[in-house]
Amino acid sequence: MNAAPDTAPKPHDFDHTHADVSGGWLRAAVFGAMDGLVTNTSLIAGVGGAGVDAHTVVLSGVAGLVAGAFSMALGEYTSVKTSNEQIDAEVRVERRALRTHPEAEEAELVETFTTMGMSEQTATAAAAEVHADAERAVEIHITHELGVNPNEKPSPVVAAGSSFVMFAIGAIIPLIPYLLGFESLIAGLAIGGAGLLLAGALAAHFTAQSKFRGALRQLLFGAIAVGATYLVGALIGIGVPG
Repeated sequence: MNAAPDTAPKPHDFDHTHADVSGGWLRAAVFGAMDGLVTNTSLIAGVGGAGVDAHTVVLSGVAGLVAGAFSMALGEYTSVKTSNEQIDAEVRVERRALRTHPEAEEAELVETFTTMGMSEQTATAAAAEVHADAERAVEIHITHELGVNPNEKPSPVVAAGSSFVMFAIGAIIPLIPYLLGFESLIAGLAIGGAGLLLAGALAAHFTAQSKFRGALRQLLFGAIAVGATYLVGALIGIGVPG
């Protein structure tokens, strides 16, 4: 007679998943959208506050969108790439330490495990088992010492692409009224404000925080930037002849 299959639930078989917190596409996308919204809403506020015509506002906004999107993408790529290269450098340091001082590194891991709550006997056995495989030992040491898994680094290309696309989407929102033929700075600022509320609520959703608080916080920060830029534009506009 065949034994009955084991149907007991196993750890992590249900209702237990984690979001990507490695600093990859999500962080870049959220930051890109926020930056696009704040940057271009502020830009059209400053240019519009100077009293220029609608065509100049649109031209400035489109230029800000293109320049900002490429700048954000390049910045994200360089940042993530540099971070990954730094992790790779630390892996080489750890690999060299394991090769030249294996006993000291194993003792260090025993101390790490006991600090986590293991008995010394269990920690010693676990460390010995980990160190039986050199690459696994490197991964465990780096993970515990730096708090990152060297085999799960974010992609700089994905981060750059997410940042580029989301900055462009955020930056075009305050230009929507102008692109639809409504030459109204107030309408552009209102749409930009609505976008800030939405972006703040979405960011709060991903981090399981209060959507209301997140939306208001983003609107407040954006309003400060927009107000300051409008004031600068208006002051400069007063002094421009013609």
